[in-house]
Amino acid sequence: MQQEIRIMIVEDQQPVREGLCMLIDGSEGYHCVAACRTAEEALNRISTVIPDVVLMDINLPGMRGTECVFHIKNRYPEVQVMMLTVFESTDEIFASLEAGATGYMLKKTPPARLLEAIRELVNGGSPMSGEIARKVVTAFSRPAINSSPEDSLTPREEEILSYLAKGYLYKEIASKLFISIDTVRSHIRKIYQKLHVRTRSEVLLKYYNPSR
Repeated sequence: MQQEIRIMIVEDQQPVREGLCMLIDGSEGYHCVAACRTAEEALNRISTVIPDVVLMDINLPGMRGTECVFHIKNRYPEVQVMMLTVFESTDEIFASLEAGATGYMLKKTPPARLLEAIRELVNGGSPMSGEIARKVVTAFSRPAINSSPEDSLTPREEEILSYLAKGYLYKEIASKLFISIDTVRSHIRKIYQKLHVRTRSEVLLKYYNPSR
């Protein structure tokens, strides 16, 4: 017999949350140990259930899913997190992966494939919906742009970039650093100019994968 996989769901839409819980508990070898509406609730409950896998939505009330992933992986690095979302943008994909997610599936994924992806994740894989995998491959196949010494980031820009990688919003970065949103925007414009990019995903690819 395959080992039972313990799963936490973090999803704000009740019908989706309940449907996922029913699917998981109704499938042999899977068990839903918690179904949370918010990231905050998930962070409060995770220590009492210690799941093998967390299915994480991105657009949650309060803390975003990407930030929740970062906190979970910092506290429980052995817990695997799979994003389960409607978002297909490269910005969201790479913010999630940089935060520590090891899988990224779309909500339209058929139930059988979702269960298969969960087990694949536990067995060391990094399952992604086909559309997502193509975006990742396309992004990493772009040629690198050589940067000059004057393009080096300042310590403050590096700090802001680290928050971008964790999926923080501009207003959240401003609050963390005790600066205005306009100042954050100004720093980010300079980061984009120095790295010769136009989007968050390109920033992360260029800065954290300079050889690409």
